[in-house]
Amino acid sequence: MGRSRLILVLLKASRLIDQINEGIGKAISWLTLLMVVVVSIDVLLRYIFSISYLALQEFEWHAFSLVFLLGAGFTLRHNDHVRVDIFYQRLGKRGKAIVNLVGCLVFLFPGCYLIIRTSFPFIYSSWSMHEGSPEPGGLPLRYLLKTAIPIGYMLVGMQGISMFIKNLFILLGIKTDRED
Repeated sequence: MGRSRLILVLLKASRLIDQINEGIGKAISWLTLLMVVVVSIDVLLRYIFSISYLALQEFEWHAFSLVFLLGAGFTLRHNDHVRVDIFYQRLGKRGKAIVNLVGCLVFLFPGCYLIIRTSFPFIYSSWSMHEGSPEPGGLPLRYLLKTAIPIGYMLVGMQGISMFIKNLFILLGIKTDRED
């Protein structure tokens, strides 16, 4: 495969990953809105009417978990994740690209792999017993929520691949038609 063909394939892969995380991020934003509505209802019921439903409270943390796990790739795509910018903000484009490449190789990819790899026995156990809430009145299907753990980290890892490709292009001086 020639160099220009390889560049084109990597660029298309990066764009596809970006589109996947963009779509999931936009979809998960609706879950955030639903979560705000449910929390508001829960607070009103609890403090005005002294009524509390365990299922509502569990839905709140289930929804938050899904927003966090499935939205992390979207957050990384938009560079909105937590970062200590003491030195990074002062670096030029090539310096930032080096930091991002090293960060992907040393922290992001190994961290995603470790969490994905170690989550499978945990998820298998949950699926095998059809785990639900241990509380009466709680939500069933907790095993589905736990399945979001490796999915979320796969999305982050995929976005890391896209980030790696873009920063590699910057470092190698390969121009693309867009800057993200």
